[in-house]
Amino acid sequence: MTLSQAKRRSGDRSSLLPGQQLHLTTLVVVGAIAILSLVAVAWFAGQPAVTHFFQQLHAFQEHPADWLQVPPISGYRLLVPTVGLLAFVQVVMRRSPQPQPWSRGLIAGLLGVLLGRYLLWRSLTTLNLATPLDGLFSLGLLAMELLLLGSGLIQLVLLFWVRDRRRQADQLAVDVVSGAYTPTVDVLIPTYDEPESILRRTVIGCQAMVYPRKRIYLLDDTHRPAVLAMAQQLGCRYLTRPDNRHAKAGNLNHAIAHTSGELIVVFDADFVPTQNFLTRTVGFFQDPTIALVQTPQSFYNPDPIAYNLGLEDVLTSEEEVFYRQIQPMRDGAGGVICAGTSFVVRRSALEALNGFVTESLSEDYFTGIRLAANGHRLVYLDEKLSAGLAAESITAQAIQRIRWAQGTLQSFFISANPLTIPGLRPIQRLAYLEGILHWFSSLARVWFLCMPLAYGFLQVTPLRVSPVELLYFFLPYYAVQIAVFSWLNYRSRSALLSDIYSLVLCFPLAWTVVRSLLSPFNRKFRVTPKGTQSDRFRFNWGLAAPLLVILAATVVSLGNQLYTGWLEGRAIAFDIGWFWSLYNLLMLSVSLLILLDAPRLPGTWLNLQRPIRLTLADPTAETQTFWGVSTQMSEVGMEIALNRPAFPPVPADRPLLVEVMVLGEAVTLKGVVIDVALGDDQSVVRVQFEALPLPQQRRLVALLFCRPGQWPTRSTPREGRSLLLLFQVLLKPRFLWKRGAVGGAIAVKQCAMAETPQIIQVGDQSR
Repeated sequence: MTLSQAKRRSGDRSSLLPGQQLHLTTLVVVGAIAILSLVAVAWFAGQPAVTHFFQQLHAFQEHPADWLQVPPISGYRLLVPTVGLLAFVQVVMRRSPQPQPWSRGLIAGLLGVLLGRYLLWRSLTTLNLATPLDGLFSLGLLAMELLLLGSGLIQLVLLFWVRDRRRQADQLAVDVVSGAYTPTVDVLIPTYDEPESILRRTVIGCQAMVYPRKRIYLLDDTHRPAVLAMAQQLGCRYLTRPDNRHAKAGNLNHAIAHTSGELIVVFDADFVPTQNFLTRTVGFFQDPTIALVQTPQSFYNPDPIAYNLGLEDVLTSEEEVFYRQIQPMRDGAGGVICAGTSFVVRRSALEALNGFVTESLSEDYFTGIRLAANGHRLVYLDEKLSAGLAAESITAQAIQRIRWAQGTLQSFFISANPLTIPGLRPIQRLAYLEGILHWFSSLARVWFLCMPLAYGFLQVTPLRVSPVELLYFFLPYYAVQIAVFSWLNYRSRSALLSDIYSLVLCFPLAWTVVRSLLSPFNRKFRVTPKGTQSDRFRFNWGLAAPLLVILAATVVSLGNQLYTGWLEGRAIAFDIGWFWSLYNLLMLSVSLLILLDAPRLPGTWLNLQRPIRLTLADPTAETQTFWGVSTQMSEVGMEIALNRPAFPPVPADRPLLVEVMVLGEAVTLKGVVIDVALGDDQSVVRVQFEALPLPQQRRLVALLFCRPGQWPTRSTPREGRSLLLLFQVLLKPRFLWKRGAVGGAIAVKQCAMAETPQIIQVGDQSR
């Protein structure tokens, strides 16, 4: 039975399932909200039974057991447990700079004990249930904390199952390279309206993969004659379909029915693989139980958060935590997430499912779940074997994240729900549950932003804690967590920067969570915009509006608290509401700077250092040869630092023709000099390439994007440096301090590429 026949036979059942489950899930959500609301109303109304219940809880909170109280010590001795624990974890991290099974297990176990101690103290002694208003905010705050800590607890459990398959890939690659195992491979590139220049780069990169039995298919869902012509020119196969049903999933399923390779590789239209992608991944399929191999996503342009802050040279991309920490944990638990690109899947396993899941926006996520539920294994190779375009504006990132959130939360309404689908082991369900809970953290983030306002405007006290209690119960867990946070995620994100990343889009994501639980299928698939550019700063007022409101309210609330205290003659002392407000003000201020999109230059300029021979090819002048090193390189031009300052001036009436040879790479390019900067020790020359013949295009793309091992793994700043960076961006925001430099670079590079047909509209590469 073919895939298309199977899809037709199962079509009626699949189309009815979301609607049938939607009613039950939404009813549960609405029912839970209604019950909680009735309890709250009864409490505020003074209903005797409800009031008595909360009075009993309040009395219990006021008289905790002895082991939940601070022992009779004071002063510096309260800090001894925290200092001792910090010293211990520092010793462990120095002995094991990278987490190993023993060190990771030791730290995870310690965090688990500290977390349990904190939760007992927090839930049994700190709630304020004296009045309904205090109780509402106190219980709400605890619920949001439990939501975040529950997700963190699952991660601690999964840390005991982390897998690293790079050595295994070394062994299995031998059979692929030797030719002992070379199954046929179909490489599918689905596209929907991406610029042709981006598609050209991806197709050339796929063709550059070293593997004898591969076929490249360009799946065009927009029926563009120019894309068909490009496919014919490049020599790849072109597929289209009569309609766009089920978006990317439908496009892939149509291609599966018209191809025959034993293995299927999927790359998004902007992802370029390295030459060894197939040799590193195909060998895993010698194990018949393995159905899918996922590799990480890396990016050749900075994400909008780092770029808008002017920290693209410092910060790692937002997805680094997921691919460095979360996916290896999921691999050990058997819950690897199929990420939609840069993966290899076994055709027979996929056809047994009737193709990619079409019930949800996240076809990749649920296809992986169904493969796992069918008894297949999904593995994760933590090796950067491809790179693509990160979202190029904060708006594009919001569109992408909202789609991911809604797609994941559709779990509750389709047959591939990882919490109920038959066939998964408990540890697998736990891994998938952590991924679902991640999106609910946006609700907690919004609540935490609003909580200090309750202090200032409503005089609510949601926490009944003293400074000594915080030092004894809260500080040990919090300090250890901060100390080991970036170590556990392989230096991909500091805790402070993680908070910033989660805050920027918390309001649209929180709304998406609510809407998805009530009406999960009311939003169509939206492709993340690619190939955008801008020559000016643009502020996203839509995303900023709720943050601006909270910022203004926090300022007024804090001022009101300070002014009231001054009128009452109270000295300024420790107050958790003031501290919380000041922290939120810092985070909100940085987040608003992130929502100011900085100009994006046309062209992908990589910082690639290669020895260069530059020859003047001007027929009217004597041939001269210069030697130097490339500093930036793209498909349309190059910046070269020559090792001697002398260089002829650029004629005003005609172009200065040159020939550029990249030594050791068999790449020779002709172009014109468009700018020369003379220095005391060297000259910097910018060259615009002429239109390149196809063989030179292939060599250049391979040099820029396809070299094995070319996408390095960077480390994030530690906590202290992260805090300094936040103050730095507030005191020296990009729109004030980098305006001139950015504008000048735009002018130069736009001039350099104005007449080049292969313009690639992407962001500037970080240095």
